[in-house]
Amino acid sequence: DHHTLPTDRPPVVALLNSRCFPSGHPLSTLSGVAVAFKLIEALYTVMPAEQPLEELLDLVAIGLIADLVELTGDCRYLAQRGIEQLQKQRQSGTPKRPGIARLLELCRKNGDRPTDISYGIGPRINAISRIYGDARFAVELLTSQAVDRCQQLAEDTELANTRRKALQKEVVQQVRSQLNHLDLSTTSVIVLSDPQWSVGVLGLVAGQIAQEYDRPTILLSTDVTESATTQSEASVRLARGSARSIHSVDLYQLVNQQSHLLHRFGGHPYAAGLSLPIENISLFSEAINRQHRLQELVSGIPRVSFQADLAVTVAELGQELFRQLKGLEPYGMGNPTPKLLLRNVWFNKVHHQNIYDWKKRKVRYIKTEFEVWDESASVGFPGIWWEHYKDEIPTQRSDIIAELDFNPFQKRYEIRLVAIRPSSTAALPLSTLAWQNWLLDYRGQGIEPEGNVFAIARCPSSWDELYAWLRHALQNEQKLAIAYSNPSPNPAIECWQQLVGIAKYLSRTRELASQTQLQEKLDIGDRVLHLGFKALRSLGLTITIPNTNTVQMQWQFREPSMDGLSKTLEVQSFLEAVQEEYFRRRYFYHVPLSTIQTVLEQNYGLLV
Repeated sequence: DHHTLPTDRPPVVALLNSRCFPSGHPLSTLSGVAVAFKLIEALYTVMPAEQPLEELLDLVAIGLIADLVELTGDCRYLAQRGIEQLQKQRQSGTPKRPGIARLLELCRKNGDRPTDISYGIGPRINAISRIYGDARFAVELLTSQAVDRCQQLAEDTELANTRRKALQKEVVQQVRSQLNHLDLSTTSVIVLSDPQWSVGVLGLVAGQIAQEYDRPTILLSTDVTESATTQSEASVRLARGSARSIHSVDLYQLVNQQSHLLHRFGGHPYAAGLSLPIENISLFSEAINRQHRLQELVSGIPRVSFQADLAVTVAELGQELFRQLKGLEPYGMGNPTPKLLLRNVWFNKVHHQNIYDWKKRKVRYIKTEFEVWDESASVGFPGIWWEHYKDEIPTQRSDIIAELDFNPFQKRYEIRLVAIRPSSTAALPLSTLAWQNWLLDYRGQGIEPEGNVFAIARCPSSWDELYAWLRHALQNEQKLAIAYSNPSPNPAIECWQQLVGIAKYLSRTRELASQTQLQEKLDIGDRVLHLGFKALRSLGLTITIPNTNTVQMQWQFREPSMDGLSKTLEVQSFLEAVQEEYFRRRYFYHVPLSTIQTVLEQNYGLLV
C-alpha cells in the first residue's frame, strides 16, 4: 500500500508500504501499484518469468497517475516508461491487453499522454466500483487476453462511466447550491454533507470542487442506510465521505488532527476517506477550518486563487508551445499540468451541448465550446469548459487560466478553461501598472504618510481586507501605505463582556447601532461580530437588522446572568474567533513587506 501509516505498526509479519521510507527517499511516494511492481521486480531476480518485466509498466502508469501520488523521482520515471508501453496497446493490431485497447478506443485516446489516463482510462476503471459496487471484473478487463470477453467488459465499463457522469453532475449541482449559502471569504476548508449523495462519486466531486474553489474539500453522505457496513455502525449514525486537497496542503495531517471527532480515517496527503458520527460534522467543520487558517498564517504563505505558471497570448497558443510543454510530461500530483494565463481576452462562437456515449446516446453531462481572442491574433483559438454552460462565459473582457491540450479525435490543439475573472488589465488604470514603490511601509514608525497615498490605519486580519484597500488605492491612482500600529492584546473574555454590555444597553434603550460602530468599539472584524450575534441569539437575544448596517437588539424574556454568559458552544466559538483574529493581526503586523507586495501583485496581475 501507499497510504499514510498509523503511529503504531500493525501486527503483521511483513509490511510493504512506500511510506516506510524516510521523506525524500526516491521510492517514498510510490503508489500501491508501484509497490506491487517493485515486489515483482525483486521476485524476478530469483524466479525469472517469460514475460518481460517492462510489459507490466502500462498497468503501473495507469495506477500511478490515477491514484493521486507525486509524479517525481522514481514515480515519474515509471510513469514515463509505462506510457511508452500503453500507447503500444492502441498501435498494435493484436494488443496484449485487448481490454485496455478497447477502453482507449471508446474514450478516443491514443495512450501516449498522461491525460489519456487521468481523463480517459482512470475514470472508467474507477466507475466500475463506484456504480456496480464491485471492482472484480476490472481485474479481468485489465489482464484477460480473451478479445470477445474484453470487448464486453470494456463496453460495460463505458456504460458505468456514463452513469457515473450523470450522477456526478447531479451531486456537483447540489454541492454548488449549498456553496451559494456559504461565506467563502471565511471558509478555508469546504465541508458539506447531504443524505442523498452517493458515496461512490464523492471523491470525484470533491476533487472537482477543490480545484474550482481552490480549497481542500470534504464531502459526506449522511445516508445511514448506505453508510453503515455493520449494525453497530448504523446505531451510531455515521456519515461517510471523501476528501481531496489542493496545492501543497497535507490533507492527511489536517484531518488527522481532528481524529478525536472521527470514526475511521485513512489516505495520503492528497486524498482521503473518512467516517464520523453525524452529530460531529459541525464541530469537525469548525475545527478543521480553524486549524487550516492557523497553518496558513504560521507558514506565511497565503492562498492565491488565480495562479498561473506562464503568461501567454492567443497567438502563442498552438503546436510549438504544446511541443515545448509536452517535454515536461508526465503531469500529475507534484508535477501539475502547466497553467497558462491569458489576459484581456474575449470569447466568440460560444455554445454548450450534452456529450454522447459510444452508442450516440445523450449523456447528462455538459460542456461549453468557444473561441478565445485577444489583440495578438487575427483568428480565435478553440477551447472547452467542462461542466459549465454558455451563460457562464462573460461577455466582457476577462483574464483566464487554461491548460493547452491536443484533441486526437478532432485533430486540433485546444485549451481547457480552468478559471476566469474580469480583466485586471482593463479594470486598473494603466499608469498604475508601471509604478515603482507603490507599496509603502510605515508600521511602528509613528509617522503620518505624506503625498498621494491611501493609508491603512487599522491592522487587517485577512488578505481580503488588503485586496479591498489596494483596489481602492488603484482606482484613485494612489500609492498604498500600511501605517497601522502594533495591535494591543485584549483578552477575548473582555471583548465578550463588552459586547454583552452593549447588547444590554441597546435592549433597554431600544436604540439602534451600526455594525460599523460595533466593530470599531470592539475592535473586531465583520466575521467575528456575526459570530458574536450568533452567541447572543443563543442566550435569548433577538437581533434585527433593518438595513445592511443597522442593528437593533432585544432580550426575548429576561437578560441572562453573567454566570451563564460563557457556557454555550456559540459563545466559545466567539471567544476562539476573537483569539484567532488577534493572532492574524499580529501576523499582518510582522509579515515582511516583500511578502505583502508579492501576494497583492499576484492577486491583481500587476506582474508581467
